[in-house]
Amino acid sequence: MNVKVTRALLSVYDKTGLVDFARGLHDLGIELVSSRSTAAAIAASGLPVTDVADLTGVPPILDHRVVTLHPKIHGGLLADPTSPSHIADMAQHDIVAIQLVVSNLYPFGQQPNDFEYGTGDGVDLIDIGGPAMTRAAAKNHEHVTIVTRVDQYDPILEELRAHSGNVTSETRRACALEAFAATAAYDANIVQWFQANEPQPKHVNLALERTEDVLRYGENPHQRGARYRVRGTTSWFDTIEQHSGVALSYLNLYDADAAWKCAFDLGDQPACAIIKHANPCGAAVGNDLATAYMHALECDERSAFGGIVAVNRIVDEATVDKMVAGPQADVVIAPGYAPGVIDALRAKRKNTRLITAAPPNAWTTDVRQVSGGFLIQDPHHFATTRDTWKVVTNIAPSETQWADLSIAWRLVGHVKSNAIVLVKDGVAWGIGAGQQNRVESGEIAAKKANGRAIGGACASDAFYPFPDGVEAAAAAGVAAVIQPGGSVRDDDVVKRADELGLAMVFTGERHFLH
Repeated sequence: MNVKVTRALLSVYDKTGLVDFARGLHDLGIELVSSRSTAAAIAASGLPVTDVADLTGVPPILDHRVVTLHPKIHGGLLADPTSPSHIADMAQHDIVAIQLVVSNLYPFGQQPNDFEYGTGDGVDLIDIGGPAMTRAAAKNHEHVTIVTRVDQYDPILEELRAHSGNVTSETRRACALEAFAATAAYDANIVQWFQANEPQPKHVNLALERTEDVLRYGENPHQRGARYRVRGTTSWFDTIEQHSGVALSYLNLYDADAAWKCAFDLGDQPACAIIKHANPCGAAVGNDLATAYMHALECDERSAFGGIVAVNRIVDEATVDKMVAGPQADVVIAPGYAPGVIDALRAKRKNTRLITAAPPNAWTTDVRQVSGGFLIQDPHHFATTRDTWKVVTNIAPSETQWADLSIAWRLVGHVKSNAIVLVKDGVAWGIGAGQQNRVESGEIAAKKANGRAIGGACASDAFYPFPDGVEAAAAAGVAAVIQPGGSVRDDDVVKRADELGLAMVFTGERHFLH
């Protein structure tokens, strides 16, 4: 069913595009009604507009807290023109129906002192009239169109022009959905604000919206997948520019997130992280990007096939030469590409998705779904630094070993537990991940290193419960070990490290990752 629009109510805080939209409505013969500041903006453009105060007979009161909360407004929004009792009530109380509402809300979350109403208190930014109008119009979407976003202005005008001033039922329903999503997100922000100083808030309301990303499928081809974000926010995923290849899948995005964060977590040097099934299979830093990529690949070239390659520098020709000579990657992510590099990679690796993205941004909450609910924690981060780490053995690491220990510690936090990482000269030569005991993770790391980590560093994401883990590290040839400490057998472990001639550092910080 189409609805003819004869009267529109415009009451917005963000006046971007407002006058042009109002002019388009006026040109269609639609009467304009508006609240004070919105009415002033419309009137200043020379368009006729009726102020809400003139309609209701009541000016804005209580420091602008009450403006549109009146039966002549909400009666006009909620009236069913097909109901005899509604028609009778409207006639008795001199209420005229409103068929289109334009409303956006106070910018809750901005600095209160920048707000044009009230006393400079955060509470003043909690909009009441706007959400009330929005919800009323959305509730009555069978007869009213609710417009809540500036990017809806042009499509609505086009539809009105194409249908002689009418709006279709499909559009009204779609607009109502967006309106309720907007008020839900707005309330979620207020709930968060009330609990701003609570480390574990009682209520967590996530207002998610599906992005325009087209995912090929979910974790497996028979599963559907989509990317959502918290409404009104963006992340580095929203900066992605894909230069080649087919659409990304659910796992591509999941692994890309792991790779991107890992590459930027390895320090300020040129760095490369290669991720396979959410685990690094190679990582390195170097004096230049080509060297970092080459060494990251050499860690486990077989596993790197079909992986995600993330680098923290612009990809240059020297790096492209190494990439072309290496195995096929599913995705390459970089801050940018030197001139000609994309064409060169397309020519040799046509099935590799090439992506440009902004650096990863921090998130405030880590949310994971479990059966019947959610687990919420602080996001993963490295809380301790070398200044707080403690050398617990008779031998202290050399400066070269300290550098390798730092890289190993940074990397082990990105490896699924139990995790052991062996590093020499800034290269992760051995990565043992996801085993049920730490010794086997160490054995896997040593096997992959194959002697290349001799004299380097070993990182363990959690304490060694027995000396056998340190013995495995020594067997791999490393000279220094970094671990959280905290085992009841720490003394036995340190004693064994001294017997083996190893330097050992306690960080006091565990980095399990599941």
